[in-house]
This record gives sequence, structure tokens and C-alpha cells, in this order.
Amino acid sequence: MSGTVAPIAVEVAYVAPDASYLVPVSLPAGSTVADAWSASGLAGRIPGLVARDDNVGIFSKPCSLATLLRDGDRVEIYRPLLADPKEARRRRAALQKKR
Repeated sequence: MSGTVAPIAVEVAYVAPDASYLVPVSLPAGSTVADAWSASGLAGRIPGLVARDDNVGIFSKPCSLATLLRDGDRVEIYRPLLADPKEARRRRAALQKKR
């Protein structure tokens, strides 16, 4: 049996208002979300996009840049919300009452 460890395959996803990015990357076992972000090259393709502990997740579950990845994971970089979801719902409810 060989002492080498098979690499893991993950995807890094980001959805901009005008485009979607899904970048497959191959990383060594034991890699982190930060490693996947770096390997994706998205920082160089999308000006101003920065991955931080408060805007990354794996399969829609928030995580930190230090989170270890597993084969098949999808790392997601999230955009800031344009509106507070609670406030948007209050406005919709108020409109419905007026109608």
C-alpha cells in the first residue's frame, strides 16, 4: 500500500448579479476553505471579492476559512444582502394590509 493520499475534488461557487462562477479545484487532503478559495483564482477574476469567515459556507451552511474540506464539498462565497430580510417582509406585509 502506498503512502500517498488521494487529492480531494471540491467546487468553489460565487454568484454575482450578472454572472455565476463554479470553479472545480483539486486539493490535497487536509485542505481548508481558504485553500480552495485561493486555488479557485476567483479573487483575480472578480475585483473586490474577498472571502472572510462571515461570507463563506459549504453547501449553504456558514463556516470559517479554517474549516477542513471533504471530497465533493461545494465552497460558497456569499454576497452581502441588499436588504434586511425581516425589514423586507415587514414592508410586504404592510403593503398587503393596504390592499
